[in-house]
Amino acid sequence: MNKLLHVENLGLQDYKKIWEYQEKLFNEILDIKSNNRKQNASAITPNYLLFVEHPHVYTLGKSGDIQNLLISEENLLKIGANFYKINRGGDITYHGPGQIVGYPILDLENFFTDIHKYLRLLEEMVILTLKEYGLKAERSSGETGVWLDVATPFARKICAMGVRASRWVTMHGFALNVNADLGYFDNMIPCGIKGKAVTSLNVELGKAEISIEEVQGKLVRHFLNLFEAILVKEGSPAQFIK
Repeated sequence: MNKLLHVENLGLQDYKKIWEYQEKLFNEILDIKSNNRKQNASAITPNYLLFVEHPHVYTLGKSGDIQNLLISEENLLKIGANFYKINRGGDITYHGPGQIVGYPILDLENFFTDIHKYLRLLEEMVILTLKEYGLKAERSSGETGVWLDVATPFARKICAMGVRASRWVTMHGFALNVNADLGYFDNMIPCGIKGKAVTSLNVELGKAEISIEEVQGKLVRHFLNLFEAILVKEGSPAQFIK
């Protein structure tokens, strides 16, 4: 079992480019596992956590309903946004500048073989991070992701999640609104859930902007603790080593 974690901060990158990069890492891990079985070998499989911000883009998961996208292709061009149908679970979501998108590409056989536990730990990582900012974040029964004030008429989502897994290897992940332009969420029914709002960390704290790097650092720390992983420090950004 290899619990070493490579963290990569990719900055602002096109969605399709990073989707292809995810697929490359994902398939490399699957190939190692396949060769291990065929050759009765024990080569280790690596684990990655990619951080990225995307230019404005809407993505629709395998089980999603295109009707949840409320804007035409022509108007997408006008607002500078792209749209992709992708191979993760979940419905429609938005990514854009000011949002931390995290893609854990893990071989869960290095940690545990339980997708439900995997999703709950990702949620817990975000919940614990937001707690450091004085926010009481929580889960909403039957709905993946992280919310505020779930049991009130003012329920609002701050982090969306959607993953893909094959032979216990994961890709895609979570999107945490930190300094997000919430106006872009008006062009869809977030995650296909009607009647609930979306929020961002800076809005909740009443600040113009929150440090993306600071939030990333907190997320990494909680990820390492929850997954009992070990950070590969060589080549990692300084903020993840503190």
